[in-house]
Amino acid sequence: MEFDWNHARAFLVTAEQGSLSAAARVLGLTQPTLGRQVNALERELGVTLFQRVGRGLTLTQSGAYLLEHVKSMGMAAGHVSLAAMGQSQSITGTVCISVSEIYATLVMPQIVMEIRDREPGITIEVVATNEISDLQKREADIAVRAVRPTQSELITKKIKEMSATFYATPGYLQKIGPAKTIQDLTHAHFISVGSCEAYKKAMAGSGLMLTDENISVVCESHLVHWEMTKMGLGIGLVPTHIGDAEPSVQRVIAGLDLIQFPIWLTTHRELRTSKRIQLVFDLLAEALAA
Repeated sequence: MEFDWNHARAFLVTAEQGSLSAAARVLGLTQPTLGRQVNALERELGVTLFQRVGRGLTLTQSGAYLLEHVKSMGMAAGHVSLAAMGQSQSITGTVCISVSEIYATLVMPQIVMEIRDREPGITIEVVATNEISDLQKREADIAVRAVRPTQSELITKKIKEMSATFYATPGYLQKIGPAKTIQDLTHAHFISVGSCEAYKKAMAGSGLMLTDENISVVCESHLVHWEMTKMGLGIGLVPTHIGDAEPSVQRVIAGLDLIQFPIWLTTHRELRTSKRIQLVFDLLAEALAA
């Protein structure tokens, strides 16, 4: 029986994503190309792997059974890739860094410039995502995170403690009047990242009880939230080193660091032995600490 790993990988990612279009985006392929690879695997194995339900795909009984075996193959392929890259002593090449959306936009450009100035042979690929990238699946080589991972295969380094607080434009603060404590903000409008309920729950943990009437805008993007804050639509919550550097806004309550959070730098244990990964890891740690 002929067997092509590319076809198996197409099946694996399609099963994980639930649709050909989503899987094609993950693999960087066109949807027709991915569909042909899945169809080719079905012909090679002589089974039907998916059935279409609406716009999505569901696994057949045979597909669900074979998926577990293909997952094992995927993990093995990932380990081979990690081990091979870990042995690389070449400086020239690509290093993929996963970082939150707002950091990718407002913090990483300067850091990438510094890395490129020192090591022009290294190409930096930035994955801007608020999701936690799976380093074991090679979704990134290095991740900047606000939570410490627990997997034993990962190496972590705590860079520093950070803080975040409320910001708004001077014009908006004139409308709501002076505030000395967060209890003074119960009549203000806030820009929520994520659901209203999750935002209200988070604020309640800091002693601020809000209602739906306090939420002026709801969005999923931290960058959209920040731009709307700078436009005066309400109060936003961002890291203090980002907010303090923006001239169009000011702290809502002077001297208040509402939230404390750590910055962790993470890579896979296998990749730490790669000269290129280790170099970027150390340069990134130095820049973030500064």
